[in-house]
Amino acid sequence: MTFLLASLFLTNPVPLEMPRAEAYLVRADGQSRLEDRFSRLDLWTSRTVDGRWVDDEGRVFTLATLSVRPPAVAAEATVTREAYVASCVPVDRKKRVQVRDAIASLSPVALAERPSPPRQLPRGFADVDYWQGTNTSALVCAYLPEKADAWCLATWTLADGDDFEAARKVFEDEFLRKEARDIRTSAPRTTGGEAALLRADARHSVAAYANWRATDAAAYVILDDLPPTSPFVASLTNELPRLHAAYAATLPTPLDGTNVLCVARIYANRAEYLAALALEDRTNMAWSAAYWSPSRRELVAYLSPDGTAELLRTIRHEAFHQYLSYATAMLPTSPWLNEGYAQYFEDPDSTAWGVDADLSPEGLVRLADCLPHLFTLDSAAFYDGTDAERRLKYRLAWSVAVFLEKGAPDVRFAPFKDVTRDYVQALLATHDPHAATAAAFRSEENAKLFRTEWLRWWTAHARP
Repeated sequence: MTFLLASLFLTNPVPLEMPRAEAYLVRADGQSRLEDRFSRLDLWTSRTVDGRWVDDEGRVFTLATLSVRPPAVAAEATVTREAYVASCVPVDRKKRVQVRDAIASLSPVALAERPSPPRQLPRGFADVDYWQGTNTSALVCAYLPEKADAWCLATWTLADGDDFEAARKVFEDEFLRKEARDIRTSAPRTTGGEAALLRADARHSVAAYANWRATDAAAYVILDDLPPTSPFVASLTNELPRLHAAYAATLPTPLDGTNVLCVARIYANRAEYLAALALEDRTNMAWSAAYWSPSRRELVAYLSPDGTAELLRTIRHEAFHQYLSYATAMLPTSPWLNEGYAQYFEDPDSTAWGVDADLSPEGLVRLADCLPHLFTLDSAAFYDGTDAERRLKYRLAWSVAVFLEKGAPDVRFAPFKDVTRDYVQALLATHDPHAATAAAFRSEENAKLFRTEWLRWWTAHARP
């Protein structure tokens, strides 16, 4: 047998997924805010599991700290982080039934009726229990370090053909005797509002991994496993708050955002990024360099060998999707605004269409005639069609954002001054993207004027 637990543990970390969120628009005391709620079990699992490692042959090693009892099956379906923390009940480490319940919630195999002891209790431990019984596909070991307040759990799912007794010997020699007492486990968690709790949870998702770091920025926490010499995180730490302020100034929201925190997770290479895509069931996005995960509330990207300039451009795009999701309480938004402004913020100074579009006077008239249809498209229709058709729809949406920011302020009486503000407010009131678009443009006459002024401006400024 050639595998070693130590090499698995040290070299193959898998960042822990953030729990899936459900969005609620809450109105109270004259204020509106986005409120994220989660499955109690998801919150418990994400806060109890400290680390996971996977090797190329499919062996999975997981560490957890059993400090809080798992939620009852009949518990309230979804809760905020604050409500969950307030309701947590500690595991009494002296009560084996409570410890066993926590182990059963994480074990990859059914537990034995009673645990078995190790061949010899290692020094530094008050107790060690094996719970996998006669099952030889996984090893399930709970251990209590001396003077510890909580039991810890290590599970090791083996690969086909592994010798179980040899694996158990490796586990005891390489992990229990050498590593377990020194491994960083869960520290007492932050108390406070949703943003503070989310920041602590995001940090916990990488805390057990030596090559991952967490960096705080205003309204953001950035997680990365880039080389320590990489300047990218420093650039991103400065860029994201600046972008957030620009987004908020351009598309203001009436929501109270004090409970909101954005998570950005940056992988060092494409292989790690593709693995994250697979976990999200987004393998159809293998071409991408970054994406925004609304369910996990994460912006995910990787640093390609080509450098940081293109990635920063992509992050400006995806970070806008992230901002707009929070600004509209995760409600579906019209793609003319969502994709149009995401492209605009990639390079706010550009007026280059960059697609095979006819920008002659006649061609621009035909493009202007497409605007009324563009404003009616939902996401499914917007992303449908050939690659060339999609590219043109993207750039037509971009052209709307560029005109609103650069051309519309000069139109007499400023009839389009508040289009983005009114859209966001109407969407929050109606939950209907089509109604929000109608409210943003105010009247059919104003929409016709928009086409006229769009055409006038782009006739003077369009370039390939």
